[in-house]
Amino acid sequence: MRLLLSLLPLALPLAQAEEPPPFPPEPRQALDRAVTSAIKHGDLPGGVLWLEHRGQIYQQAYGHRSVEPVRVAMTLDTIFDAASLTKVIATTPAVLKLVEQGRLDLDEKVVRYLPECTGDDNKARVTVRQLLTHCSGLSAGLRRGYEWQGYAHGIALACAEPSVGRAGLDYLYSDLNFILLGEIVHRIAQQPLNEFAAAQVFAPLGMTDTTFLPAADLLPRIAPTTRLADGSVLSGIVHDPTARAMGGVAGHAGLFTTAHDLARFARMLQNHGTLDEVRLLTPDTVTLMTTVQTTPNISARRGLGWDIDSPYASPRGELFPVGSFGHTGWTGTSLWIDPFSETTILFLSNRNHPTEAGKVLSLRRQLGTLAAQALPNIDFSTAPKLPSPDKAEQRATAKKLTPPRPNVRNGIDVLTARNFADLKGLKFGLITNQTGRSRDGQSTIDLLHKAPDCQLTALFAPEHGLRGVAEGDLQGGLDKTTGLPVHSLYAGIHLRKPQPEQLADLDALVFDMQDIGCRFFTYISTMALAMDAAAEAGIRFIVLDRINPIGGLAVDGPLLVGEGHFTGIHRIPLRHGMTVGELAGLFRKERCPGLHLTVVPLEGWKRAMFHDQTGLPWIKPSPNMPALTPALLYPGVGLLEFTNLSVGRGTVMPFEFVGAPWIDPEPFAAELKAAALPGLDFIPILFTPTASTYQGLRCGGVRILLKDRNLAPTAQIGLILAEALRKLHPHHWDTTHLNFLLRHPPTADALVEQLPRPDILAEWQIDLQSFAPHRAKHLLYHR
Repeated sequence: MRLLLSLLPLALPLAQAEEPPPFPPEPRQALDRAVTSAIKHGDLPGGVLWLEHRGQIYQQAYGHRSVEPVRVAMTLDTIFDAASLTKVIATTPAVLKLVEQGRLDLDEKVVRYLPECTGDDNKARVTVRQLLTHCSGLSAGLRRGYEWQGYAHGIALACAEPSVGRAGLDYLYSDLNFILLGEIVHRIAQQPLNEFAAAQVFAPLGMTDTTFLPAADLLPRIAPTTRLADGSVLSGIVHDPTARAMGGVAGHAGLFTTAHDLARFARMLQNHGTLDEVRLLTPDTVTLMTTVQTTPNISARRGLGWDIDSPYASPRGELFPVGSFGHTGWTGTSLWIDPFSETTILFLSNRNHPTEAGKVLSLRRQLGTLAAQALPNIDFSTAPKLPSPDKAEQRATAKKLTPPRPNVRNGIDVLTARNFADLKGLKFGLITNQTGRSRDGQSTIDLLHKAPDCQLTALFAPEHGLRGVAEGDLQGGLDKTTGLPVHSLYAGIHLRKPQPEQLADLDALVFDMQDIGCRFFTYISTMALAMDAAAEAGIRFIVLDRINPIGGLAVDGPLLVGEGHFTGIHRIPLRHGMTVGELAGLFRKERCPGLHLTVVPLEGWKRAMFHDQTGLPWIKPSPNMPALTPALLYPGVGLLEFTNLSVGRGTVMPFEFVGAPWIDPEPFAAELKAAALPGLDFIPILFTPTASTYQGLRCGGVRILLKDRNLAPTAQIGLILAEALRKLHPHHWDTTHLNFLLRHPPTADALVEQLPRPDILAEWQIDLQSFAPHRAKHLLYHR
């Protein structure tokens, strides 16, 4: 059902409302048909349309604002969850007010305002302007799959989220950008974003129904959104899960508003920053918001906050010129402004009520086209248009902005450049998996199978198999690509070493796999056992060296005590700071001195480098090692894996989550924070693993934030986790298998007995001092 302007509250003043409709009947009817058709097809329950052109207005309400729990007709004064319109109606003008006041610099680095926004090299380069244009290289949003609460926790998570691109070079529409911008406003203004925006933006513009955290008296007019799992329907509570967890106020979502208020905001922009003799922004600031501010190399063209020409520009329709601007919101809201024709087209809906099945993408485009067609005497062919991107300029800008790419080459790349000279005349087997790839992505298996003057005759598969996806014991077989026999090195506890008959016809074994720098990651154990077997068989062993992804400087943790085990094959620390080639030299010296060992070295790698500083692609070494951060945390978190604790296997963030059904997250996180390990933070969370320990059970625990990987003593995370568990849950935490991966009974006993951590670290230091000279003899890279 449609409710006309003259029949509704909060419409225009009576004298204006009684004037003849400003737009011809046929275009108005076409707009009405488009919306009612979409409602009829179930794309949305209802909506409000506002078309404004040079003071003439057509507005209409359609359908229902609520269908659950009761049906309520849509009205023009309906208040909508604006979703991402928050970015341009609240956050962008708030940021630019601070710029105009001289309190914020658009081209200053974000870390000046948010010093904790660290964790990778890209974040150090991100500017405020790049946040506003979605060219920061930061991820699209916070990863989901777990529960957390609180504004401060949301900011901590946002600052810790790893980059996925390069600042100034890569475009990615990102909620994360505006979460950070909202907090920058908070810190500079010393007011929460909602209060600052209300005082500095909404009140001056007379936007009386625009607010975060709507008051109870507004609830009857609010359009509800999604039905939750418990059957309740969100109404007056922000739909966006991240903004909701942050308490309803965030830079990317959380605003509630009406078509009437948004039209006032749009009118201010059309008037170059002024409305009703109130100047909100300077004309220059409005120009920055509404003209292209992205560099030519970025394919999506955006102003500050506002969309001009991107994949999200559907409300422009087919006729409004490229150069008009607007924005959309997930809940079904959109606003598009064309300065050339002095037109605003607004459509507000709650397309995700009662479920997320609703859709408005095609309707937005259709309404934009029909709105342009409704304008009398407008020739859009004469509108100034943005020129098409110049490809040469794009390439030149990208080249100028691109930082030098490190030319790090692994052993397979060096071997290939040598035309496989190290293998000349040899008949050999290859120990490898999915990580055995060259810098340009070619499989080591394929490269060596085709290599001249040598013969690859067998493959050996480690834990997780040649493809890195298998769990449990593996059987041998044939490789489908090469037809070569595949021998399993993980076929049972006594079959993890190449057998004599498998080596009988070989001249050498070649090893090419990516280790992660932790003693109990089993690929180095596979290498050590294979080296033993090669020495016994009297054949050569050739290691194609690979970087240590967690760096070659930090060495931490106790030395192995007792007999070698597959998860602790040799007397080295938890975090050894060596490459596989360097470890091979140490293993030969201390295990099999008669072995003929060749290490094909790295080129371009420096010991201080982490994986993401090498230019090499990350290939998951194992199913639960999806990125660099879990690899850095693994030496400490993994220590407790064989206790009755989930370390995040079966979640979106293995080794970043730690918990159990019997843990209360808040005191657990507080205890870990109190340990004050540098470079780390802990956020209380709830999560449900889909596999491994506590599969299908809701666990309380923490998400570990790696704030500064250069400072964080990640091996010690295991100590403070154990201390907190013994203190808070002594009767729940089972320490029977605490020493399984630790392999250092004095430490395990000290943790169980709750001895002081400084005493444990002092013993570790004795171990590390004794190991240092042994390590130093075998380092191949000294910078």
